[in-house]
Amino acid sequence: MSSLREWFSLEDDAGTWLFDVTFLASRWECIWGAGCAGIEPDRDVASGLGCCTHGAHFADDDDRGRVGRAARRLEPAAWQHRPADGRRSPFQRTEDGWQTRVVDGACIFLNRTDRPTPGCALHAAAVGAGERPIDWKPEVCWQLPLRLEHHTDESGAGVHTLREWRRRDWGEGGEEFGWWCTEEPEAYSASAPVYRTLADEIEALVGAERYRTVTEHLDAVLGVATDTTGGGSGTAGEVSVELDRAARRRS
Repeated sequence: MSSLREWFSLEDDAGTWLFDVTFLASRWECIWGAGCAGIEPDRDVASGLGCCTHGAHFADDDDRGRVGRAARRLEPAAWQHRPADGRRSPFQRTEDGWQTRVVDGACIFLNRTDRPTPGCALHAAAVGAGERPIDWKPEVCWQLPLRLEHHTDESGAGVHTLREWRRRDWGEGGEEFGWWCTEEPEAYSASAPVYRTLADEIEALVGAERYRTVTEHLDAVLGVATDTTGGGSGTAGEVSVELDRAARRRS
């Protein structure tokens, strides 16, 4: 089954940048604790474990060091699974590298839904401190559901593609997911488009100037559709229709 996707591209010294505007203009949002069914083979809304069941793998030593420093700022009452021995690291080395420990079936930083501050302890603490969650959380966590791929074309020039993670991107493991948010209509309920709600994340991935260019383009093309007070489901299919209508109005 095919689906219409709209793309925006720009060229600079780093090569060609491709942006999946169908997803960036959609109304996707994380619905952890509000209907997320997790990534285990069986859909599970009740446990509230979301995509945190396997812990977070660190991108590199800098990523791990940054999260380690953030963890030391967490107040005991705000971190449900804080190690009783304060000297014990919340990280562990595996065959695939360093990752956060898993406690009772999920990441050590995940506060369960019955806690006063449910969800990622790092995320909640960052918000409470008036800081950006992306400066506290593992890269793999704050980047989801965005996926930035880097390739080289036949001439040796760089090609960089920003889109959403899809089930197939996880390989064979993705086929075992009982649910994956970017492919489910329930997750498209935000009051504003992705390129607005994930502004910090997108800018961190592609740079401030590129993000500004994409934003200006989408604002111009979508017009009223970028009104952050507007509702609507904004699934990928509906966004494709809106983009097509906008293009016709401008032609």
